[in-house]
Amino acid sequence: MNTPQSPPNRPAERRLQLAELIDGLVKDGLLDAGVAQPFITERKYWRGDQHPLVVIAEQKWRTPQTPARLLDLETLTQWMAGWCGMDYFHVDPLKIDLTAVTDVVSSAYAQRFRILPVKVTPEAVVIATAEPFAREWEKELAPILRKPIRRVLANPLDIARFQVEFYNLAKSVKRAMKAGDTASVGVSNFEQLVELGRVNRQLDANDQHIVHIVDWLWQYAFDQRASDIHIEPRRDIGIVRFRIDGVLHQVYQIPMPVMNAMTSRIKILGRMDVVEKRRPQDGRIKTLSPDGEEVELRLSTLPTAFGEKLVMRIFDPDVLVRNYRDLGFSEDDEKRWKQMVGHPNGIVLVTGPTGSGKTTTLYSTLKMLATPEVNVCSLEDPIEMIEPAFNQVQVQTDLGVTFAAGIRALMRQDPDIIMVGEIRDLETADMAVQAALTGHLVLSTLHTNDAPTAVSRLLDLGVPSYLLNATILGVMAQRLVRTLCPHCRKESDITDEELGWWHELVAPWKARPPQTLYRPVGCLECRMTGYMGRMGLYELLLLSLELKRLITDTTDLAQLRDLAYREGTRPLRISGAMKVAQGITTMQEVLKVAPPVEHTRKPA
Repeated sequence: MNTPQSPPNRPAERRLQLAELIDGLVKDGLLDAGVAQPFITERKYWRGDQHPLVVIAEQKWRTPQTPARLLDLETLTQWMAGWCGMDYFHVDPLKIDLTAVTDVVSSAYAQRFRILPVKVTPEAVVIATAEPFAREWEKELAPILRKPIRRVLANPLDIARFQVEFYNLAKSVKRAMKAGDTASVGVSNFEQLVELGRVNRQLDANDQHIVHIVDWLWQYAFDQRASDIHIEPRRDIGIVRFRIDGVLHQVYQIPMPVMNAMTSRIKILGRMDVVEKRRPQDGRIKTLSPDGEEVELRLSTLPTAFGEKLVMRIFDPDVLVRNYRDLGFSEDDEKRWKQMVGHPNGIVLVTGPTGSGKTTTLYSTLKMLATPEVNVCSLEDPIEMIEPAFNQVQVQTDLGVTFAAGIRALMRQDPDIIMVGEIRDLETADMAVQAALTGHLVLSTLHTNDAPTAVSRLLDLGVPSYLLNATILGVMAQRLVRTLCPHCRKESDITDEELGWWHELVAPWKARPPQTLYRPVGCLECRMTGYMGRMGLYELLLLSLELKRLITDTTDLAQLRDLAYREGTRPLRISGAMKVAQGITTMQEVLKVAPPVEHTRKPA
């Protein structure tokens, strides 16, 4: 983009004009005069209430230079900031203290002058505007705030949108507090928590302001691509955090009485026991995203020192329609995985820690296996996502429906494929083995660091080695890594420090490092993080006859692992190194999630 020229000297107190912005774009070489002139003639007497930048962005013009770039609203706003000599500011709600900024000016005042406070520090107040030459409000506010005001330029549609959202949320919180006629009281232990419940009248969970806050929370989480919502009580305040691409971000601080009412509201919608706060509970809610798609939330409560903590896991409806390549499988990974799950009977295991994408992999696999010719049944605790393509059973230990009892019942339901949520004990493992021996394909999960360790874990549980030899088809370990934003990733030569990271990543192998690497930069599409979305790393262990001969009651895990590597099993870090070389992720991300390769000697 060319360096923007200064705008013409005009009277300070005025609104932006469409014609002057068009002239500025033409002078800066971002717009062809032949395109601009007919538009100016047509809009000569334009007096619309729309901001002129929005009008220009709606034309979807492209720059005359090659490669041509779209003049969208954010690009135009950044250009205008340089054109009028102001700092550009992107309004990111995750980085704004809503309580502080909404106390600067009233909602009516902000809407009147089309401004939005975005940051409050002891030194200054930062206020965003889309009208650089309208400064009347600044003269009025400066003596009232008794702080310097720093004006920044922001997207006019963002200002209008967040004016409504920020002030409506703050207003709902304040009115909810007033309606409850209660105050936030510090709690330092369980005794004070009990006493607080006696002296303070609880807010009504169905109050319209509480309803609005909860609705806003969900829609905001969907908009930010959050996978989990955490509502956490603290000593004096409630904290709301979102997990986005595997990383938690604090979103808002809420008074404790309001947070307690929000938790009660969500528990009511999830058909949970609102009165019971002393034991963990599970529930689920179906709601709609801003696009009108049905979204399912899985709820989990936990009693803590300062109250009831609530976590809502958001399930993306697109998860079940993803193919293996979208999940991160390489061509070889997909071939080996299909070979595992293509058998009519046996056990296939997926291993990894909580949150590593095991459920997504299994659901996507079951979705592809669940044809009209087969009977697919799953046994889960809890059921993650409702899928009509197969039969799902909820484990209920208080009613005697355990994993082992559930498998026993499912075997009388004429199944072809059984998915067991997790093998946790010998009884469940035995029933899974029996199901495999009687002609069923069993898919399940284990918590182990890598694929070969799953064999020793089952032996430790007490499963006889000869039964494992007869039933185990293969094991897949997996992890999730953040993927680089395709809009802003930057390619550059590999540094000496990164060469050291590379050798650590591929050890004990000797793999040639790539000449160049892609690095995170940060843009508006990825909210300045440099990453967008996550992808799987996979380690697939296909049990050959040679590997099965090593499975005995005194199996040498190191020997098993070394033979698996010689037969083509790629460890998680090698899978990650391949994605680094392809420019999909970074070495820091892989080193963070993938365990080091355990070995006894250097592989061949």
